[in-house]
Amino acid sequence: MRLRGVVVAGLLPVLMVGLVTAPAAGADAPPYGAIGDLKLAKAEDKVDMPLVAPPSGATVLFDGKSLDEWVSVDGKSPAPWKFVDGSAVEVQKGGIMSRQKFDGHFLLHVEFRVPYMPKATGQGRGNSGVYLQGRYEVQVLDSYGLQSQDNDCGGIYKVAAPLVNACKAPTVWQSYDIDFRSPVFEEGRKVKPARISVLQNGVAIHKDVEIPLDNTVAGLGGDPSKPGPIMLQDHGNPVQYRNIWLVPLKD
Repeated sequence: MRLRGVVVAGLLPVLMVGLVTAPAAGADAPPYGAIGDLKLAKAEDKVDMPLVAPPSGATVLFDGKSLDEWVSVDGKSPAPWKFVDGSAVEVQKGGIMSRQKFDGHFLLHVEFRVPYMPKATGQGRGNSGVYLQGRYEVQVLDSYGLQSQDNDCGGIYKVAAPLVNACKAPTVWQSYDIDFRSPVFEEGRKVKPARISVLQNGVAIHKDVEIPLDNTVAGLGGDPSKPGPIMLQDHGNPVQYRNIWLVPLKD
């Protein structure tokens, strides 16, 4: 059952700012082609989520015009992803991470879409991931219509499955709004773990989940008491991203 109308505390005031209509998806080459043979649960599942304009005070990480705010995961090379559709980028040639590093309490907004790969299965089907501080992954995958597990779309990877499968169909623009609280350290000792709440396509899929790990699978690792970048994963599939911004939140 979908939890329509359920909103994680702290996210809604930010997300009410600046809704604008998304541009038409346009005619795309495979694997972003027609999904006419895909059985849809609801007609709205093939409707793009709207672009959400960044609120005042947000750090804009990707506005569709430039990847200047990003580098390859080696921390030095330019981000190698290619521009598509005039306002999005497509995964290729390795993961990327933000030049800036973040800690404390913040909201990260990310819009993405996954390719339609009907002959692929499991983790080979539109796989990518959004990493908070480069360490904690919220999975990106084509998990449309599945009983979601902790490694499916929206899962906090190998930590927590989504409360509900809120995925849209592949090729359709989706959104994550991730409320992240960094772990708290005192005198070198962790006294509070990282915590994550997530809206996917406006639906609450995680509510204040404690992260018992300091690094989920394939994270950058490093000192968990230090700030870290936003990382977007290359898992070999042409996932696309657009409109990425971050805004600090008060506890």
